[in-house]
Amino acid sequence: MSTIAFVFARGGSKGLPGKNIKPLCGKPLLHYSIEIAQQIPEISAIYVSTDCDHIAASAIQAGALVIKRPAELASDTAAEWLAWQHAILQVQQSGIQFDTFVSLPTTSPLRAVQDVTAALARLKTTAADICIGVTPAARNPYFNMVKPKGDDEVCLFNNDQQQIKRRQDAPVAFDITTVVYAARVNYILEKNALFAGKVTSIEVPKQRAVDIDDMYDFLFAESLLKSGAAFDV
Repeated sequence: MSTIAFVFARGGSKGLPGKNIKPLCGKPLLHYSIEIAQQIPEISAIYVSTDCDHIAASAIQAGALVIKRPAELASDTAAEWLAWQHAILQVQQSGIQFDTFVSLPTTSPLRAVQDVTAALARLKTTAADICIGVTPAARNPYFNMVKPKGDDEVCLFNNDQQQIKRRQDAPVAFDITTVVYAARVNYILEKNALFAGKVTSIEVPKQRAVDIDDMYDFLFAESLLKSGAAFDV
């Protein structure tokens, strides 16, 4: 399968302004995704989809190609799936055909090469349409997560089921990470949502599954990088 990697990095970020090119341990956040992709032989090209000239310049500096994203696909309310479709079509219209799409969000700078190659292998050896990265959930909706009930009450998410009294007895739950998304190109073009088809996954240790959304996440990722703890597993 021919594979192309994409990094989707819009200019606007309310949780952490300028996040995508904010220096993390001396390197723009964007560069972590690009540099991982550059280490994977199966990936033949790396594109950064962005609406921001500063991000585009940083992407080119790191050796990536740039896709100019329309403003309507870069707003807070725009579905990233549409940006995925746009990027694929832009590459195809340039005369390049490929089978496998990989998205490596900037928000997971602690991912390892093995996480991406594992997702590609999983996609190749199964009938799945897309492979996502997951990590064990810190909270379990069957045991210790609640939802509002009326105006002044809360109840367990599994309120309609038999109450589980021990965490160990609850079904295993995972968080979706932003470490890697590997998908068949036709699936993205033909569908309109992540779970519209057959979804498989690879498990990522929590040390590498940090998802940077705000300054607290950023500082945590920085601490893990400096200590080397992210790569102990």
